[in-house]
Amino acid sequence: MAEQRQRALSTSGEALYEILALEKGATHDEIKKSYRKLALKYHPDKNPDNPEAAEKFKEINNAHATLTDLSKRNIYDKYGSLGLYVAEQFGEENVNTYFMLSSWWAKGLFAVCGLLTGCYLCCCLCCCFNCCCGKCKPKAPEGEQQEFCVSPEDLEEQIKNDMERDGETPIVLQLTNVTEKTQLIGDSHRSYRTDS
Repeated sequence: MAEQRQRALSTSGEALYEILALEKGATHDEIKKSYRKLALKYHPDKNPDNPEAAEKFKEINNAHATLTDLSKRNIYDKYGSLGLYVAEQFGEENVNTYFMLSSWWAKGLFAVCGLLTGCYLCCCLCCCFNCCCGKCKPKAPEGEQQEFCVSPEDLEEQIKNDMERDGETPIVLQLTNVTEKTQLIGDSHRSYRTDS
């Protein structure tokens, strides 16, 4: 099924116009007029015993829906049904990026970069494993302390111990019955002095 769908996709952007019996670049009014005429002709209610008319009616509706939506029509005119398929898969805003990256010059640039660096992934892996966490890791210069990581739990415990040692105990409970008259600082300890 996927192979059949892939073969049916084109980049010319003309088939939907042909379904509506129009030239590429037709105006919105021409599309609407042609759609109405063909929809009346192939409507399943007018052709109850004709399954081909029902299929043709579905094609006409699909063509009309695509060509009356301005963004889909722009994609279809530029990239054909393949562009519409890419828009369904990756989003309408990514269609231009997809076709730019799949162009011959982008593939050539990728190949040249790979040849110049020797490979694509090996250099990055070698550098990361040997320099960052391997035995070739650069040494810290003499006199400088090496950086080390501390877990958040250890850091919280260290802050708590420092505060207790300095005589300040952290507030660990929240007041439950707070009124306007509640004072957090006793009257005897008020100070409005600044250290400047």
